[in-house]
Amino acid sequence: MLVTAAYIAAGFGANGAAAQDISEDLLTGYMRALVVHEVPVDASAAPYLVTEETQGALADYAGDYVVLNFWATWCAPCREEMPSLQTLQQTLGGEDFNVVTLATGRNPPQAIRRFFEEEGITDLPQYRDINQQIAREMGVFGLPITVILNPDGQEIARLRGDADWSSPEAIAVIETLLDNNS
Repeated sequence: MLVTAAYIAAGFGANGAAAQDISEDLLTGYMRALVVHEVPVDASAAPYLVTEETQGALADYAGDYVVLNFWATWCAPCREEMPSLQTLQQTLGGEDFNVVTLATGRNPPQAIRRFFEEEGITDLPQYRDINQQIAREMGVFGLPITVILNPDGQEIARLRGDADWSSPEAIAVIETLLDNNS
């Protein structure tokens, strides 16, 4: 019982930092729809496909903040949003931050390549969650959904629907997280 209480107290302490980093003042414009969790939630440990023959996992990004976007080739709002995710990666991506795109459901590799070519996406990964295992484990219903993972691989915020991730509001949210992590 004492161990459980200590675990819960530690969780609230860690949580306070994540919630405090993304203050209500930052939740304007497109980021008004960003829901910041009071307690970080572990992300899925299930593998995704990098190519036809190799796998990766979200744990590969341990130590980095990650904007994880669940999308599909047939999703019109995803098509609108994807260029702004690329701009976010080009603007802030690097050692401490990455934008990760994860096509969930039936998205053949050739359809993903065509989607990226048509939208001019060159700087984002073409990962696939073909059995929707990651999406199911993370409670993703509907697309697009974007989650922010902390360096411990925990979800700290979620946005349902599309957003302009290259907007000043989105950049401010990510910069604040990065500044408070250094």
